Amino acid sequence: MSDRWVAVLSGGMSHEREVSLRSGRRLSSALRAVGLTVDEWDVDTNLVHRLRESRPDVVIAALHGGSGENGAVQSVLAMLGVPYVGTDPHACRRAWDKPTAKAELARAGVATPDWVVLPHSTFRELGAQAVLDAMVERLGLPLMLKPDQGGSALGAQVVREAGELPAAMVGCLAYGDTVLAEQFIAGVEVAVTVVDGPDGPETLPPVEIVPEHGIYDYTARYTAGLTTFHAPARLAPETATAVSELAVTAHRLLGLRDVSRTDAIVAEDGTVQFLEVNVSPGLTETSLLPMAADAAGRSLGEIFAGLVERAVARN
Repeated sequence: MSDRWVAVLSGGMSHEREVSLRSGRRLSSALRAVGLTVDEWDVDTNLVHRLRESRPDVVIAALHGGSGENGAVQSVLAMLGVPYVGTDPHACRRAWDKPTAKAELARAGVATPDWVVLPHSTFRELGAQAVLDAMVERLGLPLMLKPDQGGSALGAQVVREAGELPAAMVGCLAYGDTVLAEQFIAGVEVAVTVVDGPDGPETLPPVEIVPEHGIYDYTARYTAGLTTFHAPARLAPETATAVSELAVTAHRLLGLRDVSRTDAIVAEDGTVQFLEVNVSPGLTETSLLPMAADAAGRSLGEIFAGLVERAVARN
């Protein structure tokens, strides 16, 4: 195991660059602690040349947002024949596009908040106020607005009054050209990490998320003390089983590989609702996957060292 040389990709040029750098540093430290040789590479225009020249044994993309999650970097790694930990490019794309992931899960009978998807151009061509009125008539209030792609809750907002919608739409569209508007479901927010093992996908304990201000937005995610976490989540055994089964269903149905994290809400009536799935879960000091690993009695280094071996075996 100690002979493996791993390149951890982080940084890049997405809105989530700083979070990615933090994830990369923590992962690199965890892998070194279990005996692997690790280099941290900030992703830039030299990446392809560096991969051709250096040929690490395995690459792990600790990249959040943009090309690190939408399958672009994975496509380059696949073209170059470089083993890597993570989901293949086509499945990355399905998971990255939130409406696509929701539609696939909904077709399989998984509960997910009702939604509409509207490109920016729709508001120009059909009249912003008329479209917003129709949105409220269809979905009701409150609403959750988020970009159809992207992570870290950038641009995500809860709208409780119709008068708040125009400004919220502008804020959301600052991070993408298309808005996903969902019914807002009150309940317990949970995140479940799935890790592929010898016998198939396994779940780590669900993590319950309790933001101080009620919404798990970017600030609440990455500012220590603004969110309380419970790992494992304070759920009845049958509910904990249901959220874990949902995460495995999403992982399998979308064709994900090695590691993923599913975000869900346990509604007040007890139903479990799928929100979205992440193929490159955060690994910072306030991120959910490391908390789940701790709750399972497993180290981050142990988990990813196992995935490194899986990636080597695939190639």
